[in-house]
Amino acid sequence: MAVETELKLRITPGQLARLKRHPLLKEHSSTRPVTRRLYNIYYDTPKLDLYRSGMALRLRHAGRQWLQTLKGGGSVKAGLHQRNEWEVPVSGPALDFSGAEGVDWDKHLPGLSRKKLQPIFVTDFSRNIRMMLWRGAQIELCMDQGEISIQQRSMPVCELELELKSGKPQQLFELALAILEVVPIELETVSKAEQGYRLLSGYIDHPVKAVVPVVAGTDVLADVLKPLIWSCLQHFQSNLHGAMYSDDEEYLHQMRVALRRLRVVLKMAEKISADQQLAVLDRDISALGNALGQIREWDVFIARTVRPMCKHMAGHAGLRALLAACERQRVTSYAALRGDIQARGVQRLLLRFALWMNGGYWSHGVRQQVAPAQRAQAFASRHLNRLAKKFSRHGQQLNNADAGQLHALRILAKKLRYSAEFFAAWYDKQNAKAYIAALSKVQDVFGEINDVAAAHRLLDQLEAGAAKGVHQEGLLLDAVILAKDWSAHDLSRQFEALRKSMQNFNKQPVFWAK
Repeated sequence: MAVETELKLRITPGQLARLKRHPLLKEHSSTRPVTRRLYNIYYDTPKLDLYRSGMALRLRHAGRQWLQTLKGGGSVKAGLHQRNEWEVPVSGPALDFSGAEGVDWDKHLPGLSRKKLQPIFVTDFSRNIRMMLWRGAQIELCMDQGEISIQQRSMPVCELELELKSGKPQQLFELALAILEVVPIELETVSKAEQGYRLLSGYIDHPVKAVVPVVAGTDVLADVLKPLIWSCLQHFQSNLHGAMYSDDEEYLHQMRVALRRLRVVLKMAEKISADQQLAVLDRDISALGNALGQIREWDVFIARTVRPMCKHMAGHAGLRALLAACERQRVTSYAALRGDIQARGVQRLLLRFALWMNGGYWSHGVRQQVAPAQRAQAFASRHLNRLAKKFSRHGQQLNNADAGQLHALRILAKKLRYSAEFFAAWYDKQNAKAYIAALSKVQDVFGEINDVAAAHRLLDQLEAGAAKGVHQEGLLLDAVILAKDWSAHDLSRQFEALRKSMQNFNKQPVFWAK
């Protein structure tokens, strides 16, 4: 058995051709490039038992040779795929489980009826291969272009694979960063096998919500924080492609949630062991979150204020002008996000983050903190207790809170909720569920109140533009006044809902108390 470690990168055919000609490859290549056609037949049972157990079985035809490969286990982290791999040569295009090559197929494919295995999809692509020497590491660079097909359906494939032959995983990310300076690329979290199964099932991309990883009981805080960070990055990446290419505004919303959750975990790590790279990454994530937040405000304002107003007062010329002005602002904001500079910046940030996650901080920073107060569950209880007391203290001033204090209380609610979700599995499930549900309601009402404040900021911006003659001045100014009244008319009800939700939340016992 071998453990395959490779970084997958999505690239367009035009940029792939450009990369092939770039001096970077010639400078670091230790072998001449070789091009092969790889024809792969993937097998599974009619009920997809292999897929459900996290395995992939294929026959590969390369030149005159047939190879039978089973892959399974492992993980995907920021495009880095690490999997167990069993591969043996076979005599032809038929599965062979004789075990002549020393592979115990009974062990690796337990409980499966091999007689039910059948071809389910095919990948057929050209692979350009060269060996790279990169800062002491040996990395096989593969450029793949072809298609995945099933019956009458197919989808194109164009990607880079950087497979680590010797060296450290972070060197894959270093090479990817160098490639990113040459051509646009995207970290790819989905393997060709997974793409084939998605084609088979008719999978349609959709916004992905956060999933808290299951962390076994441990005293090592690093073994808790690290999976939490990876899960936040996975949450972000799972929605990135949709935000770039889809009109569904939920993708961008989920990206913002992922970044907020990520910052909560990073602040925990920072309290245990400060780090300069961590501080820089946190700053850059905050900046990205703010940029996405400005786009999100237009999404929410249009969906929850302007369009309902247009529907309620159909034919109102000023509202039509307001909607058109808002849509232009929204399109401009998304165009900036999807532009080459920002898109590369996001990929660069993800690669830098992956480098840090594979670096010395996790072996010489957090992991060395072994004092009882810093052990995982003790830390979680102290962290939750501190946030809860701070939230309670600030919440007592709710009736007299100004806009700044409300904003600070809303941020505290998010930090407490995300922290509670991260650690809930270690405590009584029913108490944790009730606590988080009550806190979520508080957070929802805070969100509604914040939407009103955001709406007024955007209306002020549009009003200033109209005054400068950027928009249809008369019609738009009337609509701005109307929209301000509309967005604020329910504010008293929202504040009453906030008081009631806070009262209900305050009745919940803290689930982490012994």
